[in-house]
Amino acid sequence: MTKPLDDFKNFIYTQYFSDGVKVTLGVLLPSLIFFQLNRLEIGITLSLGALCVSIADSPGPWLHRKNGMIYTNIFIFLTAIITALLNKHDFLLAVEIFTLSFLFSMFNVYGSRAASVGTAALLVMILNINPDKSSLKLFEHGYLIVAGGIWYFLLSTLFSTLRPYRYAQQTLGECIEEISNYMRLRARFYDVDFDINENFRDLVKQQVKVNEQLDNTREALFKTRKLLNESTNAGRLMIMIFVDMVDLFEQTMATQNDYETIRKKFGHLDILPAYALVIERIATDIDYIGFCLIHQEKPQKQSITIHDLDALKAKVDALEHAGESVFILKRILINLRNIFFKVNDILKYFEKETQALRSGATSLELSRFVNHQKFDLRLFRDNLNLKSSVFKFSLRLAFVSITGFYVGKLFALGHHSYWILLTILVIMKPGFSGTKQRNYERVLGTIIGGIIGALILRWVTDETIKFLFLLFFMLMTYSFIRIQYLVSVIFMTPFILILFSFINVNTATTIAGERIIDTLIGSVLAIVFSYFILPDWESAQLKNHFSKMIKANLNYLEHIVMRQSLLPINETEYKLARKEVYVTSANLAAAFQRMMNEPKNKQQNMDEILKFVVLNHTLSSYLANLSASFKDGGLTIGHQQLKLIRKSRFYLEEAFKKVNVNEESTNNKLHIHLSYQIADEHITEQLEQIQKIAFEIHKIANQLAV
Repeated sequence: MTKPLDDFKNFIYTQYFSDGVKVTLGVLLPSLIFFQLNRLEIGITLSLGALCVSIADSPGPWLHRKNGMIYTNIFIFLTAIITALLNKHDFLLAVEIFTLSFLFSMFNVYGSRAASVGTAALLVMILNINPDKSSLKLFEHGYLIVAGGIWYFLLSTLFSTLRPYRYAQQTLGECIEEISNYMRLRARFYDVDFDINENFRDLVKQQVKVNEQLDNTREALFKTRKLLNESTNAGRLMIMIFVDMVDLFEQTMATQNDYETIRKKFGHLDILPAYALVIERIATDIDYIGFCLIHQEKPQKQSITIHDLDALKAKVDALEHAGESVFILKRILINLRNIFFKVNDILKYFEKETQALRSGATSLELSRFVNHQKFDLRLFRDNLNLKSSVFKFSLRLAFVSITGFYVGKLFALGHHSYWILLTILVIMKPGFSGTKQRNYERVLGTIIGGIIGALILRWVTDETIKFLFLLFFMLMTYSFIRIQYLVSVIFMTPFILILFSFINVNTATTIAGERIIDTLIGSVLAIVFSYFILPDWESAQLKNHFSKMIKANLNYLEHIVMRQSLLPINETEYKLARKEVYVTSANLAAAFQRMMNEPKNKQQNMDEILKFVVLNHTLSSYLANLSASFKDGGLTIGHQQLKLIRKSRFYLEEAFKKVNVNEESTNNKLHIHLSYQIADEHITEQLEQIQKIAFEIHKIANQLAV
């Protein structure tokens, strides 16, 4: 669970709660107004349009959100009209369900926002499958849905206009908090009570979260023109903090060491708890920077000072005087000092004047750090084959939707059999593990929420209190829906039941049972089809992640080395190579986690894959360490070091060939113009570690290639 959810006061300042307030206002207000006018059907139709458009209003730059909401309005209008036209003809309706389920699921090829547009259109289709439910005329219904969508669009525009930088501040603050959590996990390595392997798995999971937040923050900062041009102090502050925070994260990764050896050597002394305490305090200051951004405050305190680091150095010196070899401890201490000074620099940014804050990078350079999605038909056509996971998912969803439709017709338990289709829509994910996880959350959340809702309806009779419950449950539903789906469903079910109690007081408790049964039917269909119909097992996708990971680490190594040559590369090129390592490492770790949630008989070479993930993460950390050593020491590369680099490159290139499935080459031609000076022994030792890890990756790649 993320930090904002551990502290409710902090949570209400996050983007999640802000979005919850916005969606609750957008969806609830039309129904409330028209309920007072005794035209509830119109109000609910407007609310439906607002709800659908809110799905496309997911986190990201305002321009992308705006375009997503505009296209959602177009598609929900067309879908509402088509569904209304075919509603009395079951066969034609079945054709529509199959066709639109496939078509809108294929929007996944264009990214998550386009996928949310498709989801919104399918939601309108599902909620309109009932020919007798509306007394509105055909086009009246469609126009009201669009009107609700436009109302939500205008509300979202108002929120964005009133607080143009708020989303970026919240996103950056949450990203920094995740980096501080990563740092805290690093501190555990110095606590002999924590299992190293278990902590390493937690560290890899946390890196996935950090990378997701880094991507969200890049989108928020580097695709927002006002911020990119650094036209205000707030914009410059956020750009500077983010750029330095990514550098800090690299230095945090550079603290990777042989913790087994460190514990064996120093575990009986009090030096390791002292290191853990210093790292914890630095993490607290990093977390405080995120807190200040989220709460829009200026930093007033620090958990650690230079005196704490001096005290730690004194302890290390005392060990050295006692005859202990403390080279590794000194190296870690140097890195911690660098991180400490970087944190201090970031804290000082809050006090600087506008003109003093300059990131040093142009808007063109910064825009290279974000992904640019092209919307062309060729990409759509290229994915119309069984090699595409999106194509298989779209067919799977189309088939299960048809099945759910006819199951609802044959075994109707009430007037809301469309809940079966709705359950399928929200549960079904491209991969089996995602469907399994969402299935569990949906069923458990519905049962718990159904019990809560039934108890409230049984014991609460006052209409005002019930409405306050409705408001609270609705707000929590939309606040948690993007971060804790289980919690969101727990709140969603009583919210829906209370809503129905206002419409028809005698059927609300009956609906609770109907909703639970329909949810169970939909969840069973979703999980069965995910397993048997065109399944997309993670093990089949992993080799692609392997090759990308090796290629990224190889590219990172070469950019680190080229920075030290007589013809150094552009700093932006180096940072792009570093970013690619973060992204591919997080993608590989996430794929491995998904594979662990799949059936045991579908998991292949688990031990070897885990070792591959660990080795590549370790290699990335060693490379970050090497980069930091070069940067801080002004050191050069000699002939002996170049031999080690070439051996490392050879092992990584051979490993790449073994796991590469796309018949591409690494395309790396390393030409180093050396200054022919003797390199530091410390650099030689680091390069020997890198070569050793590269050789281990080569060995494990041979095993995985079989």
